[in-house]
Amino acid sequence: MSAPTITAGAEPMTHRRTLEALSGLLLVLFVAMLSSTVVSTALPKIIGSLNGSQTQYTWVVTATLLTATATTPIWGKLADLFNKKALIQIAIVVFLLGSVVAGFSQSAGQLIAARAFQGIGVGGLQALVQVAIAAMIPPRERGRYNGYLGGVMAVATVGGPLLGGLIVDTSWLGWRWCFFVGVPVAAIALLLLQATLHLPTVRRENVKIDYLGASLIAAGVSLLLIWISFVDSSFAWASWQTAAMVGGTLILLALAVWVESRAAEPVVPLGIVRQHTTALAILGSLAVGMAMFGGAVFLGQYFQIGRGYSPTEAGLLTIPMMAGVLGSSIVAGRLITKSGRIKPYIVAGSILLVAGFALLGTIDHETSLVLVGVAMFTVGVGVGMTMQNLVLAVQNTVSLKDIGAASSSVAFFRSLGGAIGVSVLGAVLARRVSDQITHDLAAAGVPASGSSQGSSNLNITALPDPIQEIVRAAYGDATGHIFLISAAIGVVGIIAALLLRPITLRTSLDLPDAATSAAVGADAIDGAPAFDQVRVDTTPDGPTPRR
Repeated sequence: MSAPTITAGAEPMTHRRTLEALSGLLLVLFVAMLSSTVVSTALPKIIGSLNGSQTQYTWVVTATLLTATATTPIWGKLADLFNKKALIQIAIVVFLLGSVVAGFSQSAGQLIAARAFQGIGVGGLQALVQVAIAAMIPPRERGRYNGYLGGVMAVATVGGPLLGGLIVDTSWLGWRWCFFVGVPVAAIALLLLQATLHLPTVRRENVKIDYLGASLIAAGVSLLLIWISFVDSSFAWASWQTAAMVGGTLILLALAVWVESRAAEPVVPLGIVRQHTTALAILGSLAVGMAMFGGAVFLGQYFQIGRGYSPTEAGLLTIPMMAGVLGSSIVAGRLITKSGRIKPYIVAGSILLVAGFALLGTIDHETSLVLVGVAMFTVGVGVGMTMQNLVLAVQNTVSLKDIGAASSSVAFFRSLGGAIGVSVLGAVLARRVSDQITHDLAAAGVPASGSSQGSSNLNITALPDPIQEIVRAAYGDATGHIFLISAAIGVVGIIAALLLRPITLRTSLDLPDAATSAAVGADAIDGAPAFDQVRVDTTPDGPTPRR
């Protein structure tokens, strides 16, 4: 293994140049987030028009999260080795192709496959935007710019459900435009990035991407999610299918750890993952991802199926959560930049996240919308104070050359948590809804075949009015239980936040002793000389450190 390239120190960009570069990056982030939020309120109608089931509803979301999770560490590793701007542009093109194919889907299965391909691009965008920002802005100043990130997140998450609702409620557009609408925005982002983003390119020879490790991780996680989706419905907990899937998952993930520990360029660097701050941030992100994605993805379904609101109205009803994300991310970001302290905000955000989900755990199909709004606002504040700041805490502890791997590791586990959360909570919701519908229909004297129809197909407008009411009540009442599970999962995030060491964010782009520590580490690993000369070449994308 060759000694790591020592990244030459880079001068911080001016505020104006930073904002110019951020314009394209934030638009990219907006496109990626819009792809998820624009379908959140439209999914009930989309799956209903495609005659899909509750399991397929869950997998439309899970498929994107799964492929994003599997590819995030690969994108992050590539960002440590190759041109970051080119990688971002490639991720945008992949995302665009997935969006177009999703828009032309003719069945729920085709839509799930298209969303899985789209997730490859999303995985790149969610990792690479963070990496690019980290390469431009010192951690201490990054708190202020995280406020802009939070603002874009809030606009995407507020505007997405509203836009999705308006699209499916507009007869001359239709749900397919939920996927087409991001195409022109992404095209503009490509042009902006080409004109404004200039980052150093680190070139290293004899580099190998650990595709075997990434494939094992993806296979292990996929098998786990498939088991979660079908256990207790298609087969029993104690069955040969469970033994095969769970056993296969453990074997695949154990092999992945073994491969990663021996790979020259692991996609998930175990050395970084084992660091105290990184390990706790990963644990916190895993819990936040499970709670946030797993819980929030079913809010649109609750408002539409459980409460009978239109997609547009459901989008409006989610505004309190997004207002919480917007306000807390901007305020917390500026306070973090001013003080340099980050742990208090992560702890407070984790507590508020759990409190909000605990409140949502009390809802049913008749709960006051005021109480639901207060609970959603609390969840939003918690998300705004934790999600980006967990990444920032990790970025502060690693040198610039490892920013990509470290950032993508946190994003990887957050997406993994989200994928597991959506699958677990979706399975719980489907089971509770099916049981309650079967019970209520039997009490109303409806034959058992009616229960099957009502619980498996989300096109409830095709059902008779009395059965529609039973189905709506079942969804409204069952949703509260999955939010309680989200709250319980979120407690793990509180524990991780409390165990974080108090740190002061550094004001430099790179660690002061990054060169020394990198060279000493290389010397310890393979007996290479303690220091290696670095030559910096100038390229159109900025200085290029070369060995």
